[in-house]
Amino acid sequence: MDTTSVIGIIFAVGCILVGHTVEGGNPLQLLQLTAAMIVLGGTFGAVAVALPRQDFIRGLRMAREAFIEKKSDLDEIIAQIVDFAGIARRDGVLALEQQLDRINDAFLKRAIGFLVDGVDAAIARDSLETQIYQEYDDGIVAARVFESAGGFSPTIGILGAVLGLMHVMDHLTDPSRLGSGIATAFVSTVYGVGLANLVFLPIANKLKRKLSIEKQRKVLIAEGVLSIQAGLNPRVLEDKLQAYAGGRKLAGAAG
Repeated sequence: MDTTSVIGIIFAVGCILVGHTVEGGNPLQLLQLTAAMIVLGGTFGAVAVALPRQDFIRGLRMAREAFIEKKSDLDEIIAQIVDFAGIARRDGVLALEQQLDRINDAFLKRAIGFLVDGVDAAIARDSLETQIYQEYDDGIVAARVFESAGGFSPTIGILGAVLGLMHVMDHLTDPSRLGSGIATAFVSTVYGVGLANLVFLPIANKLKRKLSIEKQRKVLIAEGVLSIQAGLNPRVLEDKLQAYAGGRKLAGAAG
């Protein structure tokens, strides 16, 4: 589990509720089923209209990725590629065919398969890069489901507030109900702005960052395998990949 996603949402919502309580508010005032239905239903309905069906469904499925922490396997991948480089240098590239069964990573297995099949380096590079960037672009489009939701939900929240105020207007003859009615009406705005800035947009950013990390990981694999094909010394290859991985790790820490 990606604890930063879970803790971040809980911490943000908790601080808002505590601040609301300190100011004399009642947190239970924010529990409005009607407001939640208007904001969530209206937001995802608008997103469904804005994006093609396959992108919308893919985006919803990707949401869980924001809460799943994948352990970095760069060190293991580098060690495996360097091992393959040693085998290729010692026994020839065709000897790598016997290693295919012990490769768990599908992308690495495909890249090594190109090597074993004697695919031209330029064609192999083009094919691998096409897969890398196509998968990345597909993921970015799916992440836009939450980016779009973050854009729509504040407006839908305002729409809910207006509908609530219209309902309040029906009871102008009863002043005792006006205060609570107006407060309830504005809960929709709270939901819309809160969901946009605490859930939808953060999830979109987290997904885009994870997609970027996965893209960089596959670029490292492609460069490593193509370096084997070019006959690069295993020791030099290890230094090259370690330097590349170090830059990616620093970028990941900064992100």
